[in-house]
Amino acid sequence: MTTTKETKIYSPKKLIEVALPLDDINVAAAREKSIRHGHPSTLHLWWARRPLAAERAVIFAQMVNDPGYQQDGGFKYGVNKKEAEIKREKLFQIIRDLVKWENTNNEEVLNRAREAIKESWRETCHLNRNHPQAAELFNPEKLPAFHDPFAGGGAIPLEAQRLGLESYASDLNPVAVMINKAMIEIPPKFAGQASVGPLPEGEKQQNLMEDWSGAKGLAEDVRRYGHWMREEAFKRIGHLYPKVKITEEMIAERPDLKPYAGEELTVIAWLWARTVKSPNPAFSHVDVPLASSFVLSSKKGKEAYVQPIVDGDKYTFEVKIGALPPEANEGTKVGRGGNFKCLVSETPIPVKLIREQGQQGTFKQRLMAVVAEGKSGRVYLSPTQEIEDITNSAKPEWKPTTKINHNPRDIRTQLYGLNEYGDLFTPRQLVALTTFSDLVQEACNNAITHAKAAGMTDNGLGIDSGGNGATAYADAIAVYLSAALGKASDYNSSICSWISGGQTMRNTFGRQAIPMVWDFAEANITGNMTGCFLSGIDQVCRVLNKFTPATNGTVIQQDAATQDISRDKVISTD
Repeated sequence: MTTTKETKIYSPKKLIEVALPLDDINVAAAREKSIRHGHPSTLHLWWARRPLAAERAVIFAQMVNDPGYQQDGGFKYGVNKKEAEIKREKLFQIIRDLVKWENTNNEEVLNRAREAIKESWRETCHLNRNHPQAAELFNPEKLPAFHDPFAGGGAIPLEAQRLGLESYASDLNPVAVMINKAMIEIPPKFAGQASVGPLPEGEKQQNLMEDWSGAKGLAEDVRRYGHWMREEAFKRIGHLYPKVKITEEMIAERPDLKPYAGEELTVIAWLWARTVKSPNPAFSHVDVPLASSFVLSSKKGKEAYVQPIVDGDKYTFEVKIGALPPEANEGTKVGRGGNFKCLVSETPIPVKLIREQGQQGTFKQRLMAVVAEGKSGRVYLSPTQEIEDITNSAKPEWKPTTKINHNPRDIRTQLYGLNEYGDLFTPRQLVALTTFSDLVQEACNNAITHAKAAGMTDNGLGIDSGGNGATAYADAIAVYLSAALGKASDYNSSICSWISGGQTMRNTFGRQAIPMVWDFAEANITGNMTGCFLSGIDQVCRVLNKFTPATNGTVIQQDAATQDISRDKVISTD
């Protein structure tokens, strides 16, 4: 009970103050770490993610009264302990059901939780019925709003909204604001909206009476425009991502390639090694590779590796299939740290020398292998000069020049002369990412036209101005297309590497750092595998399809002296 000279506020003890089924919450939270498809964490990277299960349980337990005692008119009196235990167990069961991932959008479970919250609120309102501001503060028909001033990844306000509360979120970080808008503000605004975009070429409408409930229509439009972007991008830059034809000459050297004779295989990734000038005076004109490993696949029965062939002051790379020789694991790396050896002379290359060359801007790169998609898995191919020349033909018109924050413990690239964010991308990656970025705006413009043609009204206001017509809807689509492109960019930098055990790409932010990577993997952003744009689109659409926008999602502007506050709206204080 809070007391002042003017008022008395009676606040029953909440369930969270007494007891919680912690084991059930912990199990659900731990399980959530392995869930990727449809989880909001896959919408956009945010390091300080909170488990949705735990947030849902904690918010619920903060909102419901503990049944262990009653309070009325300032008097507290106990209740039957056995009866209280039975009621508490019912609340525990709601939590146990609530935290399960499969019940994320289970309306029966959510409604039980919402009703329990409403019942506790009505009890609180009854206790404070004589408060002078009861009509305003203790309206039994209107639940209190939920505020998160440091929303971050948005788990807390998202789950508050899911439980039927008005959600307010704010954050200084613009990335956090964007994530919160994408999860909390936008889906309710366009809940039930049918898809307006044209179907991709060759696809047929499955059902004229298709279910567009929740954010399904929005998700479908993100998929359609994402597909259009990929096709349009391929028209513009597809020549930079050619397939590889399996010739008879290749089969003569590699009989294992015979099942692919004459076929053109789609490339998954190109595997590169950065190079420096040899420190040996006799070979100072040679660019030697800095390779931490020559292993391509360590999977049992599918081993593959790169074999360097040295001929005087020249060398080539050939892909070999079979048992891995011990030296393949070492590459040209010597011991721990950034020390290497010259491939042609075996002269040590200390990390100090590598840093000096990097800071002088003399790093180059050499193609070690090509990874293609075959009928029964990965196909590893030797590099050719033609493939390398195609890569070198990419000429970006722009690159980001923002300086990388200096943090020698977690961000190491500046030590090697990679000082700007643009330095972390190959020319081909810069061309691809700027092409897709331009296409986001083009897709947005197309969506406005298609939305109007579908009968959607439009007042010209974008989503940032509170609009809810065709322009705002196109903006919403652009937000999710940008999120997909952000995911693709995470797999399209020269900080990505190849995981030989899993035969897949490792993204830039495998951990909360930007390490220096010597032998890196370049993904095919126009393809249909890890690191491609459509993979990002698929993940974003799965998240959208998981959303069941709350009925209280309408944005209602409320005038305030200092700022505009909106119901279920994310507020940036940046």
